[in-house]
Formats: sequence, structure tokens, C-alpha cells
Amino acid sequence: MSFAPYQPTKDEEYMSDKQLAHFKAILLNWKSELLVEAERTKDYINEETEAMADINDRATQEEEFALALRTRDRERKLVRKIDKSLAEIETGDYGFCETCGTEIGLRRLEARPTATQCIDCKTMSEMKEKQNHGHH
Repeated sequence: MSFAPYQPTKDEEYMSDKQLAHFKAILLNWKSELLVEAERTKDYINEETEAMADINDRATQEEEFALALRTRDRERKLVRKIDKSLAEIETGDYGFCETCGTEIGLRRLEARPTATQCIDCKTMSEMKEKQNHGHH
């Protein structure tokens, strides 16, 4: 299910109730999809755990298993991010950069509904991260 990008009216203010409702719908929809996926991943992991013992081809098995666990981890993290965004919609913080307070922008939020930083701060923090990784 995909949502049409939000088209604000000419005089509409940023993060109007309509916009918030739009992103809330996207986030809730995404969350329910993730939870369905997470259930599937969990079932898969449980089934695989039971089937592990009598498998000749353990290596592939363990790789797939590790992948499933990573997937589950990513799903959990995403659900947490989505919950955070949903909470921000309630408090009125949604759509604004948590670092500098400027508008994150509708386009960016459409692409990444859980974005918490404007593109400039995001780029800066990614550059810092890269530099930090370089030193190790």
C-alpha cells in the first residue's frame, strides 16, 4: 500500500493537522507491515531452531538464521523509530530537526518518515561518524 505524496495547499502551514494525519497514517501503516514481517521472521526463526538438529547443510542454515536475526533486529529498531515519530506527532515535535530545530521538509519526510534531522544536520553527523570510524 503506497501513499500519494502530500500536496500542501498554497497557504498551508508546515506540519498542519492534515500533514500530521498524513504522516501518522504512513507511520501506522508501516508499523503494522513491520509487525507482520516480524511475526513471520519470528516464526521462521522458531521453525528453523526446531529443524536445525537434523540438517546436513548447517552452514547455509546458520547464514540464513543469522540473516533472520539481523532482520528481526532491524525490524525492532525501525518499530522503535516509528513509535518515536508517532510520539513526536502527538507532542508537536514531528517534522522539525532535533539538532537545529528547522523544518525537515515534506519531501524528506515522505522519503523517510522517521527522519529526525534536517538534511544538513544529518550530513554533518554522518561526516562526523565517518571521521570517527576512520580513527579506529
